[in-house]
Amino acid sequence: MGLEQDAAAQAFITEFGLVPCRLAGHCRVPEDVPPAVLTIFTSMFLHGGLLHLGGNMLYLWIFGNNVEDTLGHARFLLFYLASGIAAAAAQTLVNPESGIPMVGASGAVSGVLGAYFILFPYATVLTLVTFGFFWRFIHLPAMVVLGLWIVLQFLSGYLSLSVASGAEGGVAFFAHIGGFFVGMALLFVLRPRRARRL
Repeated sequence: MGLEQDAAAQAFITEFGLVPCRLAGHCRVPEDVPPAVLTIFTSMFLHGGLLHLGGNMLYLWIFGNNVEDTLGHARFLLFYLASGIAAAAAQTLVNPESGIPMVGASGAVSGVLGAYFILFPYATVLTLVTFGFFWRFIHLPAMVVLGLWIVLQFLSGYLSLSVASGAEGGVAFFAHIGGFFVGMALLFVLRPRRARRL
């Protein structure tokens, strides 16, 4: 029964996750699956497990409300979806032959991080810092936390390019990068004119 459930879950992810080669038109698309463009949106609401979902929701909880307050509810929804679309496009551009389904809100959430980086660079973020067995919570400026985060995405993305293309699974680092920078750009397009930088 466990194997059947795993197979069904994998089939669901394959059907509704974003498969870069389908979006790029580089692989055969079965007739009974949703259009590749639709999976850009369905993939944003699927996750690879509770830890994946929890991580995205934690980032959204920490950074999202302030960005939403700046943009307003309707603009924030448009911003969030557009960041997710940009993230999917970025990952597809980097690896258009990939047949591995992409799922998760990480790309859209990365757009929120990019906007927060511009809006609130000096806001402090409670951060867990570890050195071997020693760990401590400290307050760091958002520009440091998010700056280190995006640098880590670039380094990890570069290293992922050297991994064999047949590798299964992994993290879509270029979706994070694309979402982050498009989120920065979208902020200037969607932010109401009366809003001032804090």
